[in-house]
Amino acid sequence: MIGWMRDLTKRERKTMSGCFGGWTLDAFDVQVYSFVIPTLLTVWGISKAQAGTLGTVTLLMSAAGGWIAGALSDRYGRVRVLQWTILWFAFFTFLCGFATNFEQLFVLRALQGLGFGGEWAAGAVLMGEVIRDKYRGRAVGLVQSGYAVGWGAAALLYTILFAFVAESIAWRMMFWIGLAPALLVVWVRRNVEEPDLFRNRRANSPPVGAAHLFVAFKPRFLATTLKATVMIAGAQGAVYCLLTWMPTYLKTVKQLSTTSTGGYLLIHILGAFCGFVVGAYLSDALGRKRTFLISAAGSIVMILVYMFAPLGNTMVSILGFPLGFFALMMFSPMGPFLSELYPTEVRATCQGFCYSAGRAVGAVFPALVGFLSERMALGYAIGIYAFGAYALMVAGLLMLPETRGRSLASIGTAP
Repeated sequence: MIGWMRDLTKRERKTMSGCFGGWTLDAFDVQVYSFVIPTLLTVWGISKAQAGTLGTVTLLMSAAGGWIAGALSDRYGRVRVLQWTILWFAFFTFLCGFATNFEQLFVLRALQGLGFGGEWAAGAVLMGEVIRDKYRGRAVGLVQSGYAVGWGAAALLYTILFAFVAESIAWRMMFWIGLAPALLVVWVRRNVEEPDLFRNRRANSPPVGAAHLFVAFKPRFLATTLKATVMIAGAQGAVYCLLTWMPTYLKTVKQLSTTSTGGYLLIHILGAFCGFVVGAYLSDALGRKRTFLISAAGSIVMILVYMFAPLGNTMVSILGFPLGFFALMMFSPMGPFLSELYPTEVRATCQGFCYSAGRAVGAVFPALVGFLSERMALGYAIGIYAFGAYALMVAGLLMLPETRGRSLASIGTAP
């Protein structure tokens, strides 16, 4: 299972380590908000619709951040932009802890989103270009599991802080600790190098200009861009329905205590971690598309059972594992799949746009859940929109090619 890692070069391992740290800390900073929603509903008296809007604005701005960071990565380098984005989202996560009302948190969460989206765009293409073709799927997929680690760290911190610190200050401390990712930049700067594919392209081509931001709409790439965006919009919309609202669902619908909510979520997150790892191996063994389909089918079954069946709290806890497993498995092949669709000189920009535009559409779903939950049970609202999102994902996926084993160097240059 792990013998292949010994065959990786020192450069490949360092790139994986740097991006794993980025994914972990990125997830920690973003998921902090989902844990403080119940507190803000009480302390600030905001509505569920407003809470959903605060989740959505971060995702919408992360879409802009990913698109812009992709273009900047094609011009200035993947590693340099990775550092910029880590510093950005860490700083604005920290500032969120000082917000005193809905409007201030709205602005700070929006600015945080720019860095959150940009970090994925730069890091995913960096790994895609550094890791060899035969190991790309499992390597990038394993790094993606860092999201579950960061999410789990946020859940653990939430459980500890809210057990020993007054709720009115604990939620602020969650955001303040989000400054920690800035320290990762020092390590990345010293240990991670630009991919040879990017260096060779930059040495033989003039720097890209502002028009490069729209290269994904060129006739050669447009059809692929639209299909990939639809697929990602469905995947993102479904998972963010769960990530944003699960703590609130457990605490307000299932009436769990803070400690119990944290414990239940850790089981759900453990399932997500295992899903990331299994998805990483399946993407190389079975192919990207089959892994996506397995994940989507399992997620649809689990979300319908979890949100619509009359489950007791014990079953809610047990089924949290397979729900997290299938829901997050699909994100392991995502980075390699997008990298294998575009040539080097446009890869970061096109990949960043597809993922970001998909995230922008998917970002609407948490807000829709919030609005619909004002009229029906929160669990039903989550289940309805998550099911629709997965159907959208499958529709886009079926129109795209399988890319497993594709050499990035063999993808033709853009005209």
